[in-house]
Amino acid sequence: MSSAAAQAETRYQRTFCGRADQVAQVRREIAAHLNGSPAAADAVLIASELAANAVLHSRSRGGLFTVRVELHAGQVLIECEDLGGPWRRRKDDSRPHGLDIVAALADPDGWGVRRTGGGARITWARLALPGLR
Repeated sequence: MSSAAAQAETRYQRTFCGRADQVAQVRREIAAHLNGSPAAADAVLIASELAANAVLHSRSRGGLFTVRVELHAGQVLIECEDLGGPWRRRKDDSRPHGLDIVAALADPDGWGVRRTGGGARITWARLALPGLR
């Protein structure tokens, strides 16, 4: 297998419309892409939470957001790039929400947010593959 073919098998990227119904599509596509991976269920949940945050809490609502997943030796990297905007914190209601769930599933210090030069925001998470920590 060529390195380009191997890279294509381990990378996923798609841009979605910024609508709530697209979060379910993200889940289906990531599940299909990672089918058979020991981290698939957690990666699907992380991607779903990041996509939902893009739709609910960024300028991507009604616009676009992009999800990327890369399978590396020992880990999965999940990214969601949205159109940025103000970061609105929820009121504390003692329940875990999207980023709380991401933090609980990701490696220690395994998630974060960075801005692009164009004002977009990339929220990412690293997830160790079971048995390879």
